[in-house]
Amino acid sequence: MKNIVTILIFFSLCVLASSCQQQQQEDLLKYVNTLQGTDSKPDYSNGNTYPTVAVPYPMHAFSPQTGKNGDGWKYQYSATTIRGFQLVHQCSPWVRDYATLTLMPQIEELKVNEEERATKFSHDNEIAKPNYYAVTLDNQIKAEIAPVERGGMMRFSFPENEKAYVVLDGYIGKSQVKINPDKNKITGWVNSGFLFPEEMKGFFVLEFDQPFESFGTWENRENSVATNATTDEGDGKGAYIEFTSGAEVQVKISMSYISPEQAQLTLDTELGDFDELEDVKDAAATLWNDLLGRVEVEGSSEADKATFYSCLFRSNLFSHKFYELDEKGEPYYMSPYDMKVHNGYMYTDNGFWDTFRSQFPLTNILHPTMQGQYMQSLIDANEQCGWFPAWSCPGMSGIMIGNHAISLLADAWAKGIHSFDPEKALDMYYHEITNKSFWGGSSGREGHEFYFDKGYIPYEQAGESAAKTLEYAYDDFCAYNLAKMTGNKMYEKIYGELIYNYKTIWDEESGYMRGRKENGDWVFEDFNPYRWGNPFTEGNSAQYTWSVFHDVDGLIDLMGGNENFNARLDSFFNGTNEFDKGSYWEVIHEIKEMLDANMGQYAHGNQPCQHVPFLYNYSGQPWKAQAQLRKVMSQLYNSSPQGYPGDEDQGGLSSWYVLNALGIYSVCPGTDQYVLGSPLFQKATIKLENGNEFVILADDNSPENVYIESAELNGKPYSKNWITYNDINNGGVLHLKMSNQPNYNRGTAVEDLPFSVSTQNKN
Repeated sequence: MKNIVTILIFFSLCVLASSCQQQQQEDLLKYVNTLQGTDSKPDYSNGNTYPTVAVPYPMHAFSPQTGKNGDGWKYQYSATTIRGFQLVHQCSPWVRDYATLTLMPQIEELKVNEEERATKFSHDNEIAKPNYYAVTLDNQIKAEIAPVERGGMMRFSFPENEKAYVVLDGYIGKSQVKINPDKNKITGWVNSGFLFPEEMKGFFVLEFDQPFESFGTWENRENSVATNATTDEGDGKGAYIEFTSGAEVQVKISMSYISPEQAQLTLDTELGDFDELEDVKDAAATLWNDLLGRVEVEGSSEADKATFYSCLFRSNLFSHKFYELDEKGEPYYMSPYDMKVHNGYMYTDNGFWDTFRSQFPLTNILHPTMQGQYMQSLIDANEQCGWFPAWSCPGMSGIMIGNHAISLLADAWAKGIHSFDPEKALDMYYHEITNKSFWGGSSGREGHEFYFDKGYIPYEQAGESAAKTLEYAYDDFCAYNLAKMTGNKMYEKIYGELIYNYKTIWDEESGYMRGRKENGDWVFEDFNPYRWGNPFTEGNSAQYTWSVFHDVDGLIDLMGGNENFNARLDSFFNGTNEFDKGSYWEVIHEIKEMLDANMGQYAHGNQPCQHVPFLYNYSGQPWKAQAQLRKVMSQLYNSSPQGYPGDEDQGGLSSWYVLNALGIYSVCPGTDQYVLGSPLFQKATIKLENGNEFVILADDNSPENVYIESAELNGKPYSKNWITYNDINNGGVLHLKMSNQPNYNRGTAVEDLPFSVSTQNKN
């Protein structure tokens, strides 16, 4: 009996040890490099990211700052000095940041000027993780950051026998500071940013755990200092404090857009239980490991896992929360649209032109509850200002093109997220497309009268007219499909008359989509499909010709059938990468990145043609999609500071990679389909919010075995080139057998082809 007990104890210990080892292996943060994409500059983008320190979908994040105040490139890997550690919100360097503040530790003598206080550092002394950033500067000050949802904690460790200062910089706009030395606290507000409303303030609270030896205020226009002053307000006002030599100083930070009282409540609620930065760091690590662990990948290289989880990290940062929690834990927010306080949820810092294609379709899989809140917040925003947000940071703007809020709403509805009134959404969309907004661009519809009359936007009426015509036709399809799904016959008829408008700018003679004048003439007599810019957006005709997400079958007909269509695709990926900078004053970074990718006219670093490899699935040659997609993943992405082939754009490129590494992609958001590609891993397990698991098995997968030889879905042979959202959400197994040779018979039948609206309507 004792032997049996001993054996059982030994067996139990082995199981426990195995379980502990498995739990240790589930620390997926080790794969994430937040420096991915930071080796960028305005004329060439490897991501245009910064080493974000944040919890998933935060209200505020943090970053070290190498760039000047107001510079969108707040952190560049090539920089040699750091000038501060920032509370940040920036969603794109092109729109810069808002409502931010910077803390900078320094020794010896007080230097408030951002150039003079900049301190050398080395990447060898840097740790960059989502839950923790640390750097030991060359002057031996160690700076550390750890986040919570609406704030965080910093710690500055100063060398012995040196004066120790922390400078608070009020950034580029107006600010107020109030120093309370009795409570080791600084409070105030900041107002700055390209699109931050003048009426709004970011109320902040900084609580230090060490007493102030001395203090004062300063301003960053002339860099004048007021010793012993406790308060100031105006342009670029800041503060400084001195601590004892060799101090280790921790500071808790929170910010509210509602009130100073809410900022204090947030600090007490989210940081009150944490005494040490390690506690905040560990809590954030738990949040990230829980999230990253919801997509478990197996059976590829460590480098591929690093790229995957680094991208999954960035896929789950935007949109930022813009709501706060009151004393009862109920959500409410200061609206950036009407400057009033409302109950409920609000999200911001997202450009839908960049993210409707990949980030939202991925988020619908991973976070349907949050997406339900988000969709209602779109309705609320429209009620507050009369328009849907299209690129918010934090409020309304008209940046980029298209009316893509309807894509988000239709996609959510198609995937079972029914948190909003679809009739109200359709009413709002009708107002959107029949009026011109003050903001222009992606807000309202410029040239809408001509669009309804002629079926296209004339070149004389709006810039980027051909690109807008194509994206409006897709958006109108989304409205059409939302109406159809919800039984709204009136809007189904109205929008159904617009979904084929892409055909109005098809030039049969050249075989390309082209810009048109009001009189019907083509814009350029000397047409060049490789000419960038107007009438297209950050692209050319060769790229935008494929922008018919909702009706690929209709585009195939325009091109003369599958054979011609496939030949055109082959040429697109393998032919010339010549270009004409066109209406741009210089060779823009998107062109340079296309040239370096060396994949013909395929410019993956920008959004308009990211879906194009999947189009082989619609034309009887899915194996070509599989090969091209694996080529894109392996050649254009990695986890390094040069890790992206263009602007990362609020999770846009990252989400594309995550979805494609799983072997799926939503070519036409607004429907329930995800088109198949070529999964990167031998096994991927998606752990869904509802408790189900969807597993993608890829037997014999390898860098050479990129082709799908056969497929089964839940144990049954599966020939289709797509699966549905419910296939994923209900849980199950997609079992693929991979090969180094194409299967020319699988996925080629008519019933295997993904959705096209013209095919649907024929049936």
